[in-house]
Amino acid sequence: MAHVTDLPQWAVDRGRAMNDVQALDCARTALVVIDMQRVFMEPGEVFANPHAMDIMPAVNRLAAAFRAAGCPVIWTRQTVDDAPPLAMPDWQYDLSLPAVAEAVAVMRAGTSSHGLHPGMDVADADPVIDKYRYSAFMCPAGALQQALDRLEAQCIVIAGTLTNCCCDSTARDGNMLGYRAIMVADACAAPTDAEHNAALMLARLNFADVKTVAELEELLSHAEQGASQC
Repeated sequence: MAHVTDLPQWAVDRGRAMNDVQALDCARTALVVIDMQRVFMEPGEVFANPHAMDIMPAVNRLAAAFRAAGCPVIWTRQTVDDAPPLAMPDWQYDLSLPAVAEAVAVMRAGTSSHGLHPGMDVADADPVIDKYRYSAFMCPAGALQQALDRLEAQCIVIAGTLTNCCCDSTARDGNMLGYRAIMVADACAAPTDAEHNAALMLARLNFADVKTVAELEELLSHAEQGASQC
């Protein structure tokens, strides 16, 4: 069953003063799809989340809409590496716990679990970036920010999983780095509605606008006609 998004009107009203995107500039906007990997989606995987499977059609629909409007689509993959500076601190990986040991093993680059789910609509021209921290902006390699700089992007639209972890972290850090951030309510996933909605509410208050796929499609249709804000 897909998430039921419940964003309080008072949060929308208060957050509007800081984040209220009413138009998009396709030349300055990028869709960033967070970690739609087998490890987070497929049944039987260590971090399998059925809600991530539920949002697959919405994410693909969004990616198609962005490409059609001439906006870049960037995909990330959560990745484990042992070599500094990419390695996480040892205390964050307690390998004595079987689930942690399994997760570390399967999230290394090149494993089947690490790969993007085959049901995702990834175009040949779409950049795919390995990230080594929850926030795609905090990775020591700096690949996301470098890609956005090359594209001259000023606005990031965030979809993927988990709403309350990597999506949220990326939106917050993007905001602090000067990017306008939009989280897509029906194209983000967390294990429960409670986590999903809490993350969206806190993001809406301070760090990001929150919109639906349909609302973004509407903005993109106007952006093609020359309207711009982001």
